[in-house]
Amino acid sequence: MNSTLQLKGTFEQRKNDSAFGSPNLPSGESINSDRLEELLSDLERLFKIWQNDTILPGALVSVYYNKIAAKSNRIQRILSSGNNSIRGARYDNSESPRHIITHYVLLKELEQSINELKEAIHILNEKFNGHISYDKIKEITAKGFNDKPLFKNSILCKTNFLRIIVDAYYVEKFDILKDETVLQEASIITIFKTTSDTEGLLKKLGIRIDNNRIIDETTIYLYPDELSLLKAKAPYLISMAVHDLSELTKNDFEFAKNIETRDIASPNNEPTIGVIDTSFAQNVYFSEWVETTNLLSKDIPIYENDYIHGTAVCSIIVDGPSLNPDLDDGCGRFKVKHYTVAAGGQFSSFSILKDIEKIVAMNPDIKVWNLSLGSKLEVNSNFISPEAAILDKIQCENDVIFIIAGTNKKDDEKDKAIGSPADSINSLVVNSVTRKGEPVSYTRKGPVLSFFIKPDIAYFGGDNLNKIQVCTNRGIELVQGTSFAAPWVSRKMCYLMSVLGLSREEAKALLIHSSTTWQKQKFDIFKIGHGIIPQRIEDIVNTKDDEIQFIISGVSEEYDTYNYKLPIPVHQNKHPFIAKATLCYFPKCSRNQGVDYTNTELDIKIGRLKDKEIKSIDNNYQDSKGVFTQEKDARQYFRKWDNVKHIREVLKTRNMPKLSYTPKGLWGISLKTKNRLNPEDGRGLKFSIVVTLKELNGVNRIDDFIRNCLLNEWFVNKVDIETRIDIHNIAEEDIHFDE
Repeated sequence: MNSTLQLKGTFEQRKNDSAFGSPNLPSGESINSDRLEELLSDLERLFKIWQNDTILPGALVSVYYNKIAAKSNRIQRILSSGNNSIRGARYDNSESPRHIITHYVLLKELEQSINELKEAIHILNEKFNGHISYDKIKEITAKGFNDKPLFKNSILCKTNFLRIIVDAYYVEKFDILKDETVLQEASIITIFKTTSDTEGLLKKLGIRIDNNRIIDETTIYLYPDELSLLKAKAPYLISMAVHDLSELTKNDFEFAKNIETRDIASPNNEPTIGVIDTSFAQNVYFSEWVETTNLLSKDIPIYENDYIHGTAVCSIIVDGPSLNPDLDDGCGRFKVKHYTVAAGGQFSSFSILKDIEKIVAMNPDIKVWNLSLGSKLEVNSNFISPEAAILDKIQCENDVIFIIAGTNKKDDEKDKAIGSPADSINSLVVNSVTRKGEPVSYTRKGPVLSFFIKPDIAYFGGDNLNKIQVCTNRGIELVQGTSFAAPWVSRKMCYLMSVLGLSREEAKALLIHSSTTWQKQKFDIFKIGHGIIPQRIEDIVNTKDDEIQFIISGVSEEYDTYNYKLPIPVHQNKHPFIAKATLCYFPKCSRNQGVDYTNTELDIKIGRLKDKEIKSIDNNYQDSKGVFTQEKDARQYFRKWDNVKHIREVLKTRNMPKLSYTPKGLWGISLKTKNRLNPEDGRGLKFSIVVTLKELNGVNRIDDFIRNCLLNEWFVNKVDIETRIDIHNIAEEDIHFDE
């Protein structure tokens, strides 16, 4: 077996020096003034509506695009504020999804857009006979062309006229987004951000709320009568709405009783995992290993059944291998810091939102948190749940990671989308599989926001034939559910971070990478994620003798973060390898942006270096000169905007070595950083990449690789389990000084 290597080197940083040309339509396309007339009619109608509205000083205008619109294809002149005025994004319900993006603009900006659109129509009719094409725009923007007569005495310059033309090409219509909320109970409501504060807006509607019901500047907790009043008087304000009380998925609670007693040694210097769950019972044999805190209101009664789930989850984290010798992962035992946030088969989203940030802040030393609570309700395809959003925010701002159960359905239910908080993008979401590696009958599925791959990975969580043994307040029992797959993954994550010393980004990337194979995915990726992680920790950290696996970490500071000095072994002037790579990072997210949730994109290219161009192993042609990539294709094939990217070459019967373009066999790594909102969102963003090279002839070339790395300014460190355990034990020893 070969150890995984940690490579430490210098990444260069480069600003984006590519200049944007004049606005133009796609090649071969054109637009008529009739199209602009239709959009003008929309804006004039909306202006009259908002001019008579007494609630808002401005206007909420939704732009219905004719496709999934890249940032460069979104309106740049109409509504004048452009991307800075975006307040939400979603997809329509068509078979081929299209963006609906809501803007908030002042009435004077809306009026300006109307006047400019009128002028654009006048110019188009008078100067271009009501029709303009890509070729014509290219002609009038060519160097040396005299365009002054075209725009003489006009309120529009050439650039703004062309921006309006291009805007109109991608927009189907302007309208007010209709509220489709059907909730009839206490709910968590997010309203569109405007220039008015939320409390003031609600007072205008006759709704008065206390500060303890305000989650953030746009998210509030409303009672049924208040929600009805909001829907009656200002339904256009509602951006997102979800039930507050979520019923827990039930598969987790089907226990087969089997009483027996066990013993366990006292805890020592073992790492600690945080658990947020139902109550923990103090009468179990491992209670010394668990420190528990009840965050429920004293008014909420706790019954015997409320102790089952939380105690069972803790038993796997503390003593899973002893309870299930055939599932021994080699990670030993873990201590638990447990918090009770749910009882009675339900949990309050509002209460969790209030508690969870406080829980993490109180425990800065705990890096891994297990959350096996899941809602029976399906997540919305157009926005992230409030619980998931707060988890993503916490993970972006703190060096922690949440391991979340993928939620369950009844065996006889048809396919069902996962429930919150399993839609958390930054978290590691775990679904369950059988011992044969097949999706279990209670599996729920992704994607999240019609795009993000969730769950991330899968692991054994018990099934009807083979259940997992746990300890509860009733004794030793048999269970099944994603709730009991997640804690096994929490154990591995904590071991990688606390014992082996890997960073959060490295550990997450390594776990996901270990679940992948050299073959095409056999099962639905939205049921088992990227794959099934190995049972034993050494099979995650080590690879076969014919494989070289290494981890590279860095920080994105500019548009292009790159290194062109990765020396891959060469044999007879060729690289006898196929490769796969996994990239992970924890971006800032914006729930109020709807489907455009992640603020930062890191696009990865890794492969052979040829004339300072990277021939990426996945043929990633994004940002290549002379190549245009549709946004839909970029998301589908290159996972654009996803914070986990796995790329690979498939092992076939006749894989051939590839020509090395440099004498040293150099490969390059490049990460292009793109931001949706604030250019600073991607600055200082940490990332980790795990790469595996498989030698096609079965030769072990790891020593050659290490030597070449050292000669090319890379520091190489082996992730050796025994050595790192010794280091961990020494670091955790209590030192007593003689008085």
